[in-house]
Amino acid sequence: MKIVIRGDKISITKSIKDYVTDKMGRLDKYFENAKSIECKVLIRVKNLEQTIEVTVPTTKFTLRAEESHQDLYAAIDLVIDKLERQIRRNKTRIGNKYKDVPKFEMSMDFDVPEEELETEVIVKRKNIDMKPMDEEEALLQIELLNHDFFVFKNIDEDCVSVLYKRKDNSFGIINVK
Repeated sequence: MKIVIRGDKISITKSIKDYVTDKMGRLDKYFENAKSIECKVLIRVKNLEQTIEVTVPTTKFTLRAEESHQDLYAAIDLVIDKLERQIRRNKTRIGNKYKDVPKFEMSMDFDVPEEELETEVIVKRKNIDMKPMDEEEALLQIELLNHDFFVFKNIDEDCVSVLYKRKDNSFGIINVK
């Protein structure tokens, strides 16, 4: 796997690069041709928190995980464990969806423990009436409802928008045209 490591407010030393490369090697067994996949790693520092974000784009889907810890090496271990869990947990779903696709990158020759085979199901379905509103009113609604996201008909953009709260408590918006 080709690994591109970038640092934000941190210089990437040889020992950090070697550690990340060694740990990312654990993911090679999940890919047919790991050498053709380029993995992007971003390491950030904010106060005492070391955050590592790993993105592995394939032709059919993208694996992504992010972890924060005071110890950078612990954060690297946590993010690799999280990526492995994602792959193992979704093995059957990935295999069923892409089994007939030629040149698929994932290798399905690994065993998954029984406790990780739980499948996600939709347990609640909700229909909403979207009232046309502007972004200011949507911000007010998300605060009043104390939700992490809010879907509304955006009269400024003439589309459906999703307003969401980010990890840093700022807001983001997704417009669906």
